[in-house]
Amino acid sequence: MNSKLNIVVRVDLDHAKAQVIAKGHITIHSINAIYVVAKRANSIKGGLDLELDISHALVDDEALEMLHAASETRHLPAKIDPQQAPCTISVLAERRHRPAPAARLAA
Repeated sequence: MNSKLNIVVRVDLDHAKAQVIAKGHITIHSINAIYVVAKRANSIKGGLDLELDISHALVDDEALEMLHAASETRHLPAKIDPQQAPCTISVLAERRHRPAPAARLAA
């Protein structure tokens, strides 16, 4: 996995949606880059639904918690967005833990 962060933004103004796709390694330090891009995408049009696709990135647990917190509060961190504009973020992340396979019964 490449440690360099690669971010692509797709915007659909007709449907008021934006998708931020991040690849690479997302840490508590590099997450600010994602927040800045999310803020810029959010400022394009009011009421924009913002999907953050990090399913192909290596995401540190603490960074993932930070992203989920922004999703729940519907605001980006104050140091990124001092005006605290509403921001509807949904986080699309890869499943981290797969359920253990069911034990097979011997006949």
